[in-house]
Amino acid sequence: MGNLANTIPTVDLSVFLRSDGDEAAKKAAKEIISRACAEYGFLQVVSHGIPLELMSRAMDLCKTFFGLPDEEKLKSIPRAGSPVPAGYGKQPDQSADKNEYLLMLPPNNCNNVSPNNPPGFRAAMEGMFTYFRLTGELIETILNDCLGLPTNFLKEYNQDRSWDLMSAKRYFTATETENIGISRHEDGNVITFIFQDDVGGLEVLRDGQWIPVVPSQAQGTLVVNVGDVIQASFDFRYISSWQNCKISRARWEN
Repeated sequence: MGNLANTIPTVDLSVFLRSDGDEAAKKAAKEIISRACAEYGFLQVVSHGIPLELMSRAMDLCKTFFGLPDEEKLKSIPRAGSPVPAGYGKQPDQSADKNEYLLMLPPNNCNNVSPNNPPGFRAAMEGMFTYFRLTGELIETILNDCLGLPTNFLKEYNQDRSWDLMSAKRYFTATETENIGISRHEDGNVITFIFQDDVGGLEVLRDGQWIPVVPSQAQGTLVVNVGDVIQASFDFRYISSWQNCKISRARWEN
């Protein structure tokens, strides 16, 4: 079910999606999840209900979009006056975090700016957003039980889902002298899902050591990390760990 060695634990969520009511299996999975959140602030999940074909298609379409000429991508910049810069953006050249991204709010939000190119991109991204929300609600329910909270406490605490965010990111190629990615940070939200491509780069700080989170697309593995809201609201029982995404030249070439 999982391994709490010096790697991020992995949990199979299918036990929570089946109708057989295997309470012993659910209890065992919750124990691993609770320990992972307390010791790492991170875990990986498989068999989470998101179709693997959709995940693969969305990843391929993201790569196609980011490979388009700048003038095409710039057709999807955020609307003027939008409260959230939903759409395409690129970090300034002087920024240490060298990446470009596409930020999305929930489907049908009027602030979204969805690219028309490549064909099918919008539908795939909206499909991923919908499934991520369902998986997020499942994880919230599990964490709610692990923390011993009243029924639906986290669901009601995080009831307004209109400001949920999803972001596709592309990191530029590392150079001879410079690693590329997102610098050390904690997430300030409730929970985050991360779906990495085969290049990877995500690292988590634990006991002073950076632990690489090795991507595994074959199983549609999702990384789940606890944000500051959970850490601060529940007396640091679960931790919001420092993380970065470092793309080294050696890793890129591999």
